[in-house]
Amino acid sequence: MFELTVNGIKHQVNVIPEMPLLWVLRDELGITSPKYGCGIAQCGACTVQINGAAVRSCQARMADVAGKAITTIEAVGNGKLHPVQEAWIEHQVPQCGYCQTGQIIQAISLLKAIPKPTDEDIDQVMSGNLCRCGTYERIRVAIHTAAAKMGGK
Repeated sequence: MFELTVNGIKHQVNVIPEMPLLWVLRDELGITSPKYGCGIAQCGACTVQINGAAVRSCQARMADVAGKAITTIEAVGNGKLHPVQEAWIEHQVPQCGYCQTGQIIQAISLLKAIPKPTDEDIDQVMSGNLCRCGTYERIRVAIHTAAAKMGGK
């Protein structure tokens, strides 16, 4: 039995220690915003925050995340849109939308670490989040806009 806090709510789950957090979120808790993309932490569709850091949930074992605070897209704005989400809408970033929750979670973590990111910073940090629709330029512009909204640029 493991305890974890997801979006501020404590949960107890009875799963094997090796079970990936992605499957605990989706199958045990019914939180389907983190998507299964590749299963090997290369695409970023499953990105969540663990204790505030962006992590690929497909490779985070339950034994390693027990007792930690997990945040999914549902809780990033505390009941309202986060500035990154506002910028995503403003710049019409999503097309198919499959990768967007992971992209947004990664962008929020980036802006927490680097409040005034350069294009190079954005490209480096976001390179692990793949977008099959190719909206990378809009993602970059939206991150700059969000940084400005958050007092960065």
